[in-house]
Amino acid sequence: MLILPTEDFRLEPYRSTGTPLVPRAPRVALTRTAFAAAHVVSDPLRERSPWDGRPAVDWDTTLAFRHWLWDQGLGLAEAMDTAQRGMGVDWETAKELVQRTMVAAKAHPLRPRVCAGAGTDHKVLAELTTPEAIIAAYEHQAEAIEAAGGQLILMATRALPAIGASPEVYAQVYRRLIDGAAQPVILHWLGKMFDPALAGYWGSRDVAEASDFVLSLIAENPAKVDGIKISLLDQAHEEAFRARLPEGVRLYTGDDFNYAALIEGDGTHHSHALLGAFAAIAPAAAQALEALAQDDRAAYHRLLVPTVPLSREIFRAPTRFYKAGVAFLSWLNGLQPGFVMPAGFQSSRDITHYANVYRLADAAGVLVRPDLAEARMRTLLHLHGVDQG
Repeated sequence: MLILPTEDFRLEPYRSTGTPLVPRAPRVALTRTAFAAAHVVSDPLRERSPWDGRPAVDWDTTLAFRHWLWDQGLGLAEAMDTAQRGMGVDWETAKELVQRTMVAAKAHPLRPRVCAGAGTDHKVLAELTTPEAIIAAYEHQAEAIEAAGGQLILMATRALPAIGASPEVYAQVYRRLIDGAAQPVILHWLGKMFDPALAGYWGSRDVAEASDFVLSLIAENPAKVDGIKISLLDQAHEEAFRARLPEGVRLYTGDDFNYAALIEGDGTHHSHALLGAFAAIAPAAAQALEALAQDDRAAYHRLLVPTVPLSREIFRAPTRFYKAGVAFLSWLNGLQPGFVMPAGFQSSRDITHYANVYRLADAAGVLVRPDLAEARMRTLLHLHGVDQG
C-alpha cells in the first residue's frame, strides 16, 4: 500500500488493483501503421551542468527501450519532441541517437519502421531569417537522417513563425524539402499547446485557413508525402482533415487525448498513429492494434480505452511537459535504472501529477512489474517528503 497525494491537497491510501499486461509481439499483421515517439534516458553519473551542457545519454538503456517497443510490433518515431528536441537535447545528440537507432533497427528481427525528425535546431533563430537559410538548415539534418537510413519527418520549425512567414514562404520551403527527399516524407503539425513558439504555423492562426493551405501543399505532390502527423488535440478537426487527404496519404494522429476513437475510425476513414503516448502505454497499444486487426472491437476498446485517462493526465496542460510522464513510466516499469532526464526535465511535473499517473497506469494495466513500480513510487514519495508510515 502507498500513501498518495491528491489534487485537493490530501493524502490517501492506495492499493494496486490493476491486472498488468504482459508485453509480447503481435500474432497477426497490424492494419494501422503505429509509431511510438520515444524519450532519451540520461546517465546520471556522467551528467554535468544539466541546464547548460549537452546531455549525457545512457545509450545502452536508451536503445534497450527502443528494442522493447519494437519487440511489441511498434514502429519508432526517433529524435522527435518526445526526445526533448529543443528542450534539453541538441542536434548533435539527436544525430547520434538516429545513427545508433538505425543500426539497431536494421539488426532487429521484426525489421521495424523508423522515421526521424529533421528540423533546424542546430541553428539559432537569429541565423534563420530567410527561406533559403531555413531550407539549408533542414537539408543539413535531412541528409544525416537519410544517410543513416531513416525516413524523414519534417518537424515543425520555430524559425518560420519567428519570421512571420506567409503561406507563400511555407510553400517555398516545403516544396523544396518534399521534392528533395529520397522517399516520401511525413509532415508535422504541432499545436501551440506542445510548443507555444509554433503558434500560427502554416502562415495563419486560423486553423481552417492553415488546414486549407497544407492540404493544397500535399495535393501538389501526394506521391512524395507518406502522411501528416497532426497534434492539435481536436478530434473533430482531425476527422474532417483526414477525409480531405488524397488517396494513399495517411493521417498520423498525434492526438494524445482522443487517439482511441481516431485510430478505430468512423467506418469510412481512420487515423494511423505517431504518438508519444504509445511509448508510455506500449503493451496496451500493441495488443489493442492486434485486436483491431482481427476486427475484435470489444477487445480493442477493453485494452485501449482505459489508457486514455492516463494519456490525458500525462499530456495535461502545460502539455509540453508530457515527456516527464513518458520517462516516469519507463522508470516505474524497470526499463531504466533512474528517473533522470536531460536538462533535469523530470522537475517539470509535481508529485501529485506523478501520483495521478501511477494510479491511472495501474488501472490501465500498463504497470507491467507492479511490485517494482510500487517500490519505486514509494522512493519518489519519500524524496518529496510524503511519509509512507
